[in-house]
Amino acid sequence: MIEEQVARERILQAVPEAVGEILPIAACLGRRSIASVSARVALPGFDNSAMDGYAVRAAEAVAGARLPVGGEQPAGRDLGIALGEGQAVRIFTGAPMPQGADAVVMQEDTEREGDSVVIVEAPEEGEFIRRRGSEVCEGQQLIRAGDLITAQRIGLLASQGIAELAVGGAPRVGVLSTGDELVEPGADLGPGEIYNSNRPMLAAMAARVAPGAMAVRGFHASDDLEVLRAVVAEALAESDVLVIAGGVSVGDRDLVKPVLETCGVEMDFWRVRMKPGKPFLFGRSGSGGLVFGLPGNPVSAFVTFEVFVAPALRRWMGAREDEVMPRPIPATLGAAAENPGDRPHYLRGFFDPGDGRFLPGQLQQSHALNGLARAEGLLRLEADERLETGAEVRVFPVA
Repeated sequence: MIEEQVARERILQAVPEAVGEILPIAACLGRRSIASVSARVALPGFDNSAMDGYAVRAAEAVAGARLPVGGEQPAGRDLGIALGEGQAVRIFTGAPMPQGADAVVMQEDTEREGDSVVIVEAPEEGEFIRRRGSEVCEGQQLIRAGDLITAQRIGLLASQGIAELAVGGAPRVGVLSTGDELVEPGADLGPGEIYNSNRPMLAAMAARVAPGAMAVRGFHASDDLEVLRAVVAEALAESDVLVIAGGVSVGDRDLVKPVLETCGVEMDFWRVRMKPGKPFLFGRSGSGGLVFGLPGNPVSAFVTFEVFVAPALRRWMGAREDEVMPRPIPATLGAAAENPGDRPHYLRGFFDPGDGRFLPGQLQQSHALNGLARAEGLLRLEADERLETGAEVRVFPVA
């Protein structure tokens, strides 16, 4: 049995270097940039109006002044209008500023009278003008290597005229559940049977690590040695990362470990000093793929995925080192928490909507799916550690 940190380090060392591909930016959602991106054009690209109103010289647009309107500049092509002395120009949000104007009076602060406008509230010089480059300058770094490509960043790239981006690869992820007792959701249950919750949950967790970026395929095998061997061989052939739920403990029907060995998987370690999740294995297939064996209890499967599998997937896709593990959130403990055991324990809990305190759930058993469904974070307690109400803690977000 090895320590949790040692196990994670060995897993991350086994992750291959991110292999990039160039995709249209619309297809990059959830992927990781493998290179930094700098601005090609300034934002805004020209001085423009932040309001619908009138472009003026502030010194002339005093309260009560009546200014003839010498033209109109809509958003779009710059009409090249020059502001005459003592004039105003009708202008709209986003429109280029006329030459000679140094302020915009918003429409609500004026009264239109025929071909003139009366200034009700005088502007200050520079008011309601968005200056060229005030948000982004040419050459400014916009995206760093390893950044997650979000919808907002796709919008930023598009604003620069960038149509394609080099992103890290997306591993083929297989999720294999085992057990004669498992029935697919939607079917009828027989005596002693339960619905298969692990495979849908783990597949969703894999997709959450990089939304829409990974092809996740599901497999299932009964507790029959030959059936399991055939399914494992198929899953290994079709997966860069194979996640197996169940069958990795020491019972007579826990067949995954010997089957993996017969399929050419080189075991790195088996069993980790943590709770939940002690019966956890990691190995590498003959083709260099990663193989994870998770406990069958759903809470144990969830926690070990968060602690070990998710960091490996992030690194595979090119995440920066500071984003491989989720950043913990500072919180105040809303109730006392204790770990009387001899292994570190990840407690599931949620944040009190009233004051933001973190509250460990009442049921911490590894089968308690309802409590897990409410979980918003994991609190790691060391062996034989007790924390009192009000203690300052750091919680790993999972919601």
